[in-house]
Amino acid sequence: MQQLNARAQSIVAELREDLQSGATELARKTLDQVLAYLDHEQPDAGTLRTLLSELRQARPSMIVIGNALARIEQRGSAEPHAAREAILEIRAQLRDATSAMARHARQELPDTPVIMTHSASSAVLALFRSLAKDKKRFSVICTQSSPGFEGHTLARTLDGLSVPVTLITDAQMALFVGQADVVVTGCDTWFTDGWFINKSGTHLLALAARASGTPFWVLADSFRNSDANPANVILEEMSGDELRAPSGRWITPRNVYFELTPRGLVSRRISEQGVSSCPAGPRP
Repeated sequence: MQQLNARAQSIVAELREDLQSGATELARKTLDQVLAYLDHEQPDAGTLRTLLSELRQARPSMIVIGNALARIEQRGSAEPHAAREAILEIRAQLRDATSAMARHARQELPDTPVIMTHSASSAVLALFRSLAKDKKRFSVICTQSSPGFEGHTLARTLDGLSVPVTLITDAQMALFVGQADVVVTGCDTWFTDGWFINKSGTHLLALAARASGTPFWVLADSFRNSDANPANVILEEMSGDELRAPSGRWITPRNVYFELTPRGLVSRRISEQGVSSCPAGPRP
């Protein structure tokens, strides 16, 4: 396997360390960086294959990134001269899939909805932008999404769009979910049995939504599909330093960023193909 130079290594490192961007946004950023790398470095085929391989493995919970890169290689585009065209095409497919999900979701929403969400999904944000652009009246309840606090970024964005937003701690999920007409979250990986991976806290929100009778929708395009066994997936764990835990001999901070949520808690999956219901299934 070819050795990567400093520029290529920085692309991999930035992908691993970005804890704020949603999966689609992070996939787009990565593809843009690979394009710039191709233009600047003009790597040989072996080096490009090594870079694509390391990028696929960098964020195992966010399969949209790995699937996007795999589609490039499946086209036989590990050759640098062909990779540019493939990357541009895949990037356009990601954009079109996000737009289609927003369109399908809009058709399912009630008038002047209150929408609750968790974490910072670029797909969910695309829905909000679409509603705001057309002057649709709606409001959002969003969690802080600790410890990364992506919800703060989302709240600032919604404020800039003149959308009323209520920002709450993650611990207040159950308290506020009954005030929402629908919960809408993103998805980092969708398994064939209907279970999915998203930011930790999503499972708790889904349970709270079920208890309150609030519909729970997941925006998950085909880039997020995985045929892996959910029981064997790697759930990324980040540094415990983010928790600012007190030091102590018997204290072990854990910071697992992603978790599985069962399909039995999901009312609808919305992909670029349309809307589908999610019947309950066994635990993996």
